[in-house]
Amino acid sequence: MSLPDLGADCRRCAGLCCFALAFDRSELFAYDKPAGSSCRHLSADNRCTIHARRVAQGMAGCIGYDCLGAGQRVTTELFPGVESRGAPEIARRMADAFRQLREVHRLIELLSAAQALDLSPRQCSACGGFLAELTPADGWSEAGLQDFAAGPLPDEVARFLTSPRPRIARRAASA
Repeated sequence: MSLPDLGADCRRCAGLCCFALAFDRSELFAYDKPAGSSCRHLSADNRCTIHARRVAQGMAGCIGYDCLGAGQRVTTELFPGVESRGAPEIARRMADAFRQLREVHRLIELLSAAQALDLSPRQCSACGGFLAELTPADGWSEAGLQDFAAGPLPDEVARFLTSPRPRIARRAASA
C-alpha cells in the first residue's frame, strides 16, 4: 500500500481551495465568501493575484490552510485537463471531490500519526486496515468519494482514533 503525498502543490491545482471553501469576514479574511464561488483574488488561470501580499490584503487565513495534497489530486487525477470556469456543474463536482478527498487525506494523516503510538496488535491491524481502505489500489473516483462521504468509514476512523487514549494514559501513568 502506497500512501499519497500529503503535501500541497498549488502549481498543479486549479485553485480549488479558493473556490470550494467558504470563509467569513474576520481578522483572517477581508470579506465573506460562500463555498462554490471564486475568491476575488483568484485569477483566470487559477492563481492567487495577491499571494505575496495576503496578510496586507486581509487574507491571512489563506496562509494557515493546507489541502494536504487534495487539490492537485482532484485536478490531475479525477479531472485531468478539465476546465471548470464557465461550467458550473463541473465546478460543483470538482469542489465536492476536493472537500471529500481533503477529508480522506486528513484521516490518512491522523492514522499515519497514530501508527507511531503504543498501539495494541489489534489496534495496529485496525489502523492498517483503515489506511488500506483510504488508499484504494485503483485510486479514488467521484463515485468512490461520494460513497466514502456518505458511508460509515469517516465515523469508524474517528472512533478508532480515540481508542488508543486509555492505553496511552495507562502507560504514561506507569512511567
